[in-house]
Amino acid sequence: MNKKLILTERPKGMPNSNTWTLKETPIPEIQEGEFLIQNHYISLDPAMRGWMNDSKSYIEPIALGDVMRAGAIGKIIASKNNTFQIGQTITGWSGVQQYTVSNGENVYPVDDRQIPMTKFLGILGMPGMTAYFGILEVGKIQEGDVVVVSGAAGAVGSVVGQIAKLKGCYVIGIAGGKKKCEYITKELGFDAAIDYKSENVFDAIKETCPKGIDVYFDNVGGEILEAALSRLRKNARIVICGAISQYNSMDDMKGPRNYMSLLVNRATMQGMVVMDYAEKYPQAMMEIAGWMMQGKLKSKETVFEGIENFEETFKRLFTGDKLGKLLLKVSE
Repeated sequence: MNKKLILTERPKGMPNSNTWTLKETPIPEIQEGEFLIQNHYISLDPAMRGWMNDSKSYIEPIALGDVMRAGAIGKIIASKNNTFQIGQTITGWSGVQQYTVSNGENVYPVDDRQIPMTKFLGILGMPGMTAYFGILEVGKIQEGDVVVVSGAAGAVGSVVGQIAKLKGCYVIGIAGGKKKCEYITKELGFDAAIDYKSENVFDAIKETCPKGIDVYFDNVGGEILEAALSRLRKNARIVICGAISQYNSMDDMKGPRNYMSLLVNRATMQGMVVMDYAEKYPQAMMEIAGWMMQGKLKSKETVFEGIENFEETFKRLFTGDKLGKLLLKVSE
């Protein structure tokens, strides 16, 4: 049997037990040209909250009655496709379910013999690609830049800060709690950390960035974005990657009131969606993997088990009760 999570109601605010229904159906038979993946891990990402809204975005919303959209990784256990063989490790948009039938679209094979499977949903997956292209191509960092990253202990922010350090920048991370701040400074090598739970972020940015900010990589939006805008240097670049502080209050979005700082400082603020860089993924993966092998780039995964625990695990994205990449193990 295949356990799968179905979107049954569009949430208002934080998703709850009415948002999804866990269904159990027979594992489907594969047809000619198809193969069957047994998913091992499901990726949980803040963007999933936006995909549940029936509103215009960079990707179509999940339809009611469909399997909850998510990245996943697993093994092929049956195949009638000459390109994809039994035993291959496959990652892609398989959804929140234990088994997925595919014809090869939106999935691709990876080699997990030397690198753990979980890394392909984190640092070598969408979060790693987002960090790589966001800070290098949108942020256009240069040696000596002062870079501030929000959500700095998360899957994207932690990689953004490390890449900026590799490129010779001075990096400040904003994170919630002493444990996360120590993680990014002591383990990942950030130059400084701001604990938004115990510090005034406006004051802390002024103290840690006395000459201002060259690049701000935003994962949270809201008041922290406003704080960063208050300290921009001339020709600063702001990368809008996400706004996790706003995702559950879309009807009352809090935008930056001090956006005129962009004009005064001739700064730019640009949104980025990682899918736009899909053709360059192989290049990024090779460089990131090289840094990993050299010990220059680190990552962590927080893994919970059981597809039945999806809702509880998903909420950890918004409570901050995790470190690094958040994953759900759905089968052995």
